[in-house]
This record gives sequence, structure tokens and C-alpha cells, in this order.
Amino acid sequence: MDPTVRPAVVIDNGTGYTKMGFAGNVEPCFILPTVVAVNESFLDQSRASSKANWLAQHSAGVLADLDFFIGDEAITKSRSSSTYNLSYPIQHGQVDNWDAMERYWQQSIFNYLRCDPEDHYFLLTESPLTAPESREYAGEIMFETFNVPGLYIAVNSVLALAAGYTTSKCEMTGVVVDVGDGASHVVPVAEGYVIGSSIKSIPIAGRDVTLFVQQLMRERGENVPPEDSFDVARKVKEMYGYTCSDIVKEFNKHDKEPSKFIKQWKGIKPKTGAPYSCDVGYERFLGPEIFFNPEVYSSDFTTPLPDVIDKCIQSAPIDTRRALYKNIVLSGGSTMFKDFGRRLQRDLKKIVDARVQASEAILGGDIKAQPVEVNVVSHPIQRYAVWFGGSVLASTPEFFAVRALSSMAILNINESMLGRI
Repeated sequence: MDPTVRPAVVIDNGTGYTKMGFAGNVEPCFILPTVVAVNESFLDQSRASSKANWLAQHSAGVLADLDFFIGDEAITKSRSSSTYNLSYPIQHGQVDNWDAMERYWQQSIFNYLRCDPEDHYFLLTESPLTAPESREYAGEIMFETFNVPGLYIAVNSVLALAAGYTTSKCEMTGVVVDVGDGASHVVPVAEGYVIGSSIKSIPIAGRDVTLFVQQLMRERGENVPPEDSFDVARKVKEMYGYTCSDIVKEFNKHDKEPSKFIKQWKGIKPKTGAPYSCDVGYERFLGPEIFFNPEVYSSDFTTPLPDVIDKCIQSAPIDTRRALYKNIVLSGGSTMFKDFGRRLQRDLKKIVDARVQASEAILGGDIKAQPVEVNVVSHPIQRYAVWFGGSVLASTPEFFAVRALSSMAILNINESMLGRI
């Protein structure tokens, strides 16, 4: 059957979670943790086998290739059996283990999406600062292992910008603030093209918020089992976290009315099955606060997110700056905190207005500078903005023509690499 008749497969691999589904859908079909559990006993058996016992060594290798799990199944297996070790193929937005990544794609395509890769075009996403070699490896696996008819690898920030499309507004110029679980990027895009020299990377992401919440609860001496503390911190962050307008006022609110703001978390100890409970207090707003006051979390990086966005736009070409300030698009699960967009817009507006006033003072009182409009765009789909943008792109007729060029380019790259070898 002609692959152009069937919907393309869209896979957005993130550090924490992978979103996968078919083009044309509004939401991904599956959202799984990006983790692989491999049975180490087979690998140990293969290493222990003597060279003379070739059959035992070969069978151990085959079984190791087949006996693995991904996503929630992998986490469950690692907890129930000590022979399964977890492997996280993506670290800080970059693929770190290509063998594990290939296994992850294999399970995603055959066990979850349940499709034949030879009958569908594929769209994968990559981080803005990904090395070209990473794209080559991904193309090699997709074409040679899965035999896909066509592949397109898109920059996730451009897809996030495309996800903000509405009937009244169709802007492909803007700044994408993409805050995921393992990586955060501020990416300016002008007319659909990434301004590569102005991309800013931030060493604070969703996992850092989780670790900070975990640290705060541990320092307060909350009754949380050590083996379950990270998962509890992540769930507390997702369920109760919010962004405050003023950190001092928020502390006073909690101190005056603790019964109103302090929440109760109830869980079950994984080893004994006994119930336990703990209080959730200051960490509700202190977790997201590390984006606006990073010094409360670490002394290594102390530049607030609004300042990073402002520096990013100021380093872009001067004729694009007003349009960039006007369309700042949020993307990623870690931007879903309540009032995150409002706080970001307020702080960024203060920085821009102060610069305008300073320029007016230099020029003199008679000359008035035109005010700069700052607008941070939040939309309901921003948690899956990258995947949804990929779904929109892969649904257009133009996608198949672009895909053909992309697949030919990747094939040419692979042939040149083979020629050098």
C-alpha cells in the first residue's frame, strides 16, 4: 500500500517522557517515560561463557536482545526484579545511548503503535543544539533497521511555534521557551527559521524542580520512604506546584493561614504496604521559583529566566526584536505551573520598560520611544506542543515532498560516511 495514504508516525523523544502517535490527531496516543529495562543476567551469562561454548554465548546474546521493556513496564520490572537494570537513553535533551534508543523505538513501533514501519513515513524531533552526527545516527537506524520509506527530523522549537497556530493568528516569528524534564532552551525563530547564534540553553529544567522539592521535603524531615521520595516529589510538583507573584508575600500567607495552603500527601510504602502521610508546604511555590530566582537552588547558575529571554532577543537581528517580544510561546510540561506565563510576562515587561526609560533619559525628555509590546502566549496544548506541531506538519501534503528531500540527504550523508570508512 502507498505510504502516503496512511498517516505519518510522529515521535517526540524527550529526556523524561516520549510522546508518540499518528499525524492528524490532537494528542499523542501514548506518553511513556523514556527509559529501557534490560535483563542483565543474560549479558552476564554471555560474558561468562567461554569462547568454545559458542552456542551458549550466542543464545545469551539473542535473549538479551529480546528481553527488555520500556516506559512504565520497565520501571515496574526493575522494582520487582533485581536482574533488570534501567537505562535512560536521553540525557539533557541529547541521545546518550544509541543501543537503548534503538530498542526503545522498536518497542514503541511494534508493541505500542502496532504499525509496520515500512508502511508509514516518520517524523522525529531533535533539540536545537543537537550535533549533526546525532541526526545521521537516527537516520541510519530508521532506514537500515526499520526500513522506513521516509524520515523527517524537525527542530522541536519550530514545531512548538507551529502548534500555536489559530485561524486569526499565523505567526512563524517568535521566541519558544521550551522547558522540558531534562533540558531548557530559549530559541528565537524568524519566519520559520531558527536564529542559531541567539539560542540560549539553561541548565535548569523540570527534573531540577523535582530534586529541589525532594530536598526541601527531606530537610524538613517529612515521613517519606527513601526509595519513593523522588516519585513523591515529582507528583507533588505536578499536582500542587504553582508560581507566586512575590516570594515574601507567599511565605507570609502560608504562615498566617497554614490550614489553607498546606496540603496533605498520602501514600503507601512500596516495601511494607503500610500507609503514610506528609505535609506539602513551602515547596509548592519554591519549586517553580528556581526559574525566576535560581540562586535559591544552586550557586552555579544565577540568571533568571526572564533575563535569559531578554538577552536572547537582544542578540537577534534588530529588525526582528519587536516581533519576537510580541510572540513568546511556552512549550513543555514544566511551563504548566499555574500563573507561570503571567509571572514571566510581568518580569520581562519590567526589564523592557526599564530599558526604554533609560534610552529616553539618554535621548532627552522631548523624544519619546515607542513602547515595546511583550506578550507571553499560553495555550491548552503547550504540554504536548512539540508533538502537536509535528502532527500538524505531517498532515500537510507538502510534508511528503520535504520528507523525500530529507531522506535522500540523510542517505547521501550515510554513503559519504561509508566512503570515508
